[in-house]
Amino acid sequence: MTAEGEKATAPAAPTAKRAMVGRLSWGLADQAASSMSNFVVGIYVARSLGVAAFGVFSLAWVTYGVVLNVSRGLATDPLVVRFSGVPAASWRAAVARSSGTALGLGAALGAPCLVVGLALGGSVGSAFAVLGVVLPALLLQDAWRFAFFAAGSGRKAFVNDLVWGVALVPAMVVAARVGSVAAYLLAWGASAAVAAGYGCLQSGIRPRMPEARRWLREQRDLGYRYLVENVALSGASQLRAYGLGAIVGLGAVGAVRGAELLMGPFLAVLMGLSLVTVPEAARVLRQAPHRLGTFCLLLGGGQAAAALLWGVALLLMPDRLGELMLGGVWPSASQLIVPITLGVAGAGLGTGAAAGLRALAAARRSLRCQLFASAGYVGGGLGGAAVAGAVGSAWGVAAATLSSSAVWWLQLRSALRERHHNPTPEVRTS
Repeated sequence: MTAEGEKATAPAAPTAKRAMVGRLSWGLADQAASSMSNFVVGIYVARSLGVAAFGVFSLAWVTYGVVLNVSRGLATDPLVVRFSGVPAASWRAAVARSSGTALGLGAALGAPCLVVGLALGGSVGSAFAVLGVVLPALLLQDAWRFAFFAAGSGRKAFVNDLVWGVALVPAMVVAARVGSVAAYLLAWGASAAVAAGYGCLQSGIRPRMPEARRWLREQRDLGYRYLVENVALSGASQLRAYGLGAIVGLGAVGAVRGAELLMGPFLAVLMGLSLVTVPEAARVLRQAPHRLGTFCLLLGGGQAAAALLWGVALLLMPDRLGELMLGGVWPSASQLIVPITLGVAGAGLGTGAAAGLRALAAARRSLRCQLFASAGYVGGGLGGAAVAGAVGSAWGVAAATLSSSAVWWLQLRSALRERHHNPTPEVRTS
């Protein structure tokens, strides 16, 4: 009977591995589509507007990053932690509340952007006003991606991003004829609205904004900690961008953003990593908890190695190709490739540990790590800017990111030991 049982259950492990590889493959495909879309938009805008106007676009971009992370912390991070791999009925109910929360946050946070933009006027003001208008669509589109990955349906997330990319093409052509920062932001947001609407058709779920308060109340133990954690992450980026502009000038902001665009495929993967890795880490924790540490190490190490290889390729890239990609932004951006690469490699290593802490629902530990990382990011970025301009800022950020990666791993090790001694995993399905 034992031998027969072993024969009956032997195929389960390979099947589970194939399923994981399939989900990760769709995750990589989705991130590739998202990365390429963001990369093309950035390159197109940089070449069209020049370094100063591209700096204005970058300020709006990092502001969007802050709002996006507010939405993720409150609406979708708790979703992927608690509703990955659960029964379909539980998933659908949770997604309706989660997506409604994201849509409501887009409207609530977009209104101040619109008011401030109209009050400021000029190119900066118009950019922020348009950002306020398109935020609801941007946040809802992002919420569908989280929802699909929580359900293990990465293919749907990939198709949704593909729809956004296709809609971007005519929108960007129209924006190029206008030739302003606001026009490009409007094109970007309008195409996101197309993808957000398509997400409703894909899922068959209508976002329930009136349920947002209930969702926030149910998820408050995780949501508010993730909110602080995510805002610390994106807020640090925004403070660094604003401070760099004040200390050195908007040209330095454009140079940093140009260098980040060169690392775009990896930065986009890191920003949206929880779409794939947190749900997958949560499944590993449920099915084989002793393998979580190895999973996180392979994840972080693989990203760091890939980032270093990409950085080496950028260093070998001819100047003519760099100028073709970034236009007048290339000369200043090319000086930042080495520190930006090291920073991205350090961040990639750290996100492996971060995924493990999210899967463990160790919100206190991950919050401590993120606050440490954000303080170092701002301090290193602005301190370096004061000493050596954009180059100094990039090196300061690289040093801070590598240091914070070590902190993430120390906290994950402590959390795994704690769970080993007191195994009380929490799984909510309703």
